[in-house]
Amino acid sequence: MEPKTDAAGPYSGSPAGAGATARRRRGWLRLAAFTLGGGLFVFGFAFLAGFALFTARISSREPVSPKRADGIVVLTGGASRVADGVQLLASGHGQRLLISGVNRSTSTEELRRTLPSGEALLDCCVDLGRKALNTWGNAIEVAEWTRSRKFHSLVVVTSTWHMPRAIFELGRMMPDVELISYPVVTDRMQDAHWWSEPQTAKLLFKEYVKYLFAHAKIRPLQAVAPAGDEPEAPKAPAAGANGPQAAATH
Repeated sequence: MEPKTDAAGPYSGSPAGAGATARRRRGWLRLAAFTLGGGLFVFGFAFLAGFALFTARISSREPVSPKRADGIVVLTGGASRVADGVQLLASGHGQRLLISGVNRSTSTEELRRTLPSGEALLDCCVDLGRKALNTWGNAIEVAEWTRSRKFHSLVVVTSTWHMPRAIFELGRMMPDVELISYPVVTDRMQDAHWWSEPQTAKLLFKEYVKYLFAHAKIRPLQAVAPAGDEPEAPKAPAAGANGPQAAATH
């Protein structure tokens, strides 16, 4: 008489059948662990390789003589960005300057006090953008301004670590506009061994993650301030303040 069999083999409840089932289970677990480990390794390698390429794109020196363009845009976040943008405008690198992401509580008079040497330019050739709340909002605000001025090229002024994401977002909104980078480089970004500085390494790592999110279109829910919002009454600048407050968070 033939022994009864099932999918697990002769008498799955027997010691031999139970052993075969346990061996198969261990084999599947080993395969799953190997696949998961391999996947994590490949992901980690690709992530770190991408981070290395990202940091390699970040300039450690400001350009000596950037190409001239129709307009200049400054993405707020540091007083030196605005000062550099005004200097570029004064040297004829653009017809007009847009400062994008200015805090709605910052008045034009406050800006005059921070940039006394550019007062004449502020009267004739500088526009303040107060809608942008983040880099995506900067891209929307700059695109509207560029179209209204019928410009075809822009010098983009922002921090060197922020430049890759800024150029990406601006390029997505204005694929037909030439974008010329003018990275603002701080002292700590000039250090060739930035990875030995925890704060700088953390800043670059966070910016790299935001850069990946931008490529994946994972963005904040709100890019610009609601159209109906009215600017708050201008506040007196804080002691030691040396630039307009930024509304945009990068």
